[in-house]
Amino acid sequence: MRKSHELLLRYFHDPAFSFSEVEVCYIDRGAPGDTTCVKGERIPHLDAYYMEIASPFGTTAIPYHRILRILYRGVVVWERGRKEKSDIPSS
Repeated sequence: MRKSHELLLRYFHDPAFSFSEVEVCYIDRGAPGDTTCVKGERIPHLDAYYMEIASPFGTTAIPYHRILRILYRGVVVWERGRKEKSDIPSS
């Protein structure tokens, strides 16, 4: 199974996929349920250790180890601790 970072890089760079159709849910202490989900269009940059989340107030670095799940077109393609899930659905 791919790591969350590797999967996001694939969706970000592979022209067969639309990164705007990606949704990433991550641990966000203080948010309702301690979880926040963002669409791909709010992720302008993927660093080696974190992804950047854009907002009207600037950008925030979210380390990959805080990612809980990744969805593509509404389908869960990666989830923390889950090994049987397929990494990449057909485009």
